[in-house]
Amino acid sequence: MRLGSGAFAASCVAIEVIGVAIFIRGFFPAPVRSAARPEPGVETPAPEPIAGASSNWTKLPSPLFNKVVIMLIDALRDDFVFGSKGVKYMPYTTYLVEKGASHSFVAEAKPPTVTMPRIKALMTGSVPGFVDVIRNLNSPVLLEDNVIRQAKAAGKRMIFYGDETWLKLFPKHFVEYDGTTSFFVSDYIEVDNNVTRHLDKVLKRGDWDVLILHYLGLDHIGHISGPNSPLIGHKLSEMDSILMKIHTSLLSKERETLSPSLLVVCGDHGMSETGSHGASSTEEVSTPLILVSSAFERKPGDIRHPKHVQQTDLAATLAIGLGLPIPKDSVGHLLFPVIEGKPMREQLRFLHLNTLQLSKLLQENVPSYEKGSHPVPP
Repeated sequence: MRLGSGAFAASCVAIEVIGVAIFIRGFFPAPVRSAARPEPGVETPAPEPIAGASSNWTKLPSPLFNKVVIMLIDALRDDFVFGSKGVKYMPYTTYLVEKGASHSFVAEAKPPTVTMPRIKALMTGSVPGFVDVIRNLNSPVLLEDNVIRQAKAAGKRMIFYGDETWLKLFPKHFVEYDGTTSFFVSDYIEVDNNVTRHLDKVLKRGDWDVLILHYLGLDHIGHISGPNSPLIGHKLSEMDSILMKIHTSLLSKERETLSPSLLVVCGDHGMSETGSHGASSTEEVSTPLILVSSAFERKPGDIRHPKHVQQTDLAATLAIGLGLPIPKDSVGHLLFPVIEGKPMREQLRFLHLNTLQLSKLLQENVPSYEKGSHPVPP
């Protein structure tokens, strides 16, 4: 009888252990990673597939944009821009979305919807795990291949102002920076003024290639009083005026350089109806992604509704836009509207580079993967 009770207890313990193991495996899945770790410097891209008698392209295509500005507004959810609040409080942004030379998307952010994992997703194109919720409090250096690392290796001069999480993830990558802490959530004024105070000076200069701005004020307002607070409208108006300043400055510079720039407006995550974030509600995972450039064509009367994409798609798009290799661990795809105005051969080359990168990643993570009868170049 005692033996039977012992065996039963042992079986229960074994079942519990197996259950916990299955839960951990499902809740903290193994990330999709490339087996080949990136070395410093820009690697040689795969050549263009042979097409008749024409020669292959063995170099990366030239950058599509002369300068790139990323304006990340923390906790900016999609309806703050594409809904009634956007129409009322962000008229310039609404104009760019509805009539300007732009492409608009609703980008889905995978949980956990907190800042550090979302920055990683935007720059690596990969999906961070739930363990990053803990790391969000003290972000370690990002070792995965990413757009910032590739840009530095290519000699791009990058400037950053805003949430100091970027400086922890990318130390020694920016030629100029000023970080602000997100710890004091009661501050929604100075935390953004500390970013904007640099703008007039840096926009007049031409000695940079990438400018990244991370505004925290909207997120802090959400934590204090929720998404329906009257403070939300004032902050959206402030962000709209800043966006207008950046866009008009870029257009002015383009008249001198005759080279298009790219302005990216996005959120890292959304905001729940209680003003928080971290989970997977629609309000928390739905963020706006707006790409603005004079290189984009907009026909009169062309009405476009924001398409739904993945937040991880930005990394591949930025890499192609800057003439860089796509990060090795990226699971995102190039946002095609960005290149649809290019000649057909260039479009095919961009898509080929993206397809090859995804193919390599799939091959390294799925043992049963087969390339088919026409293997891609190594």
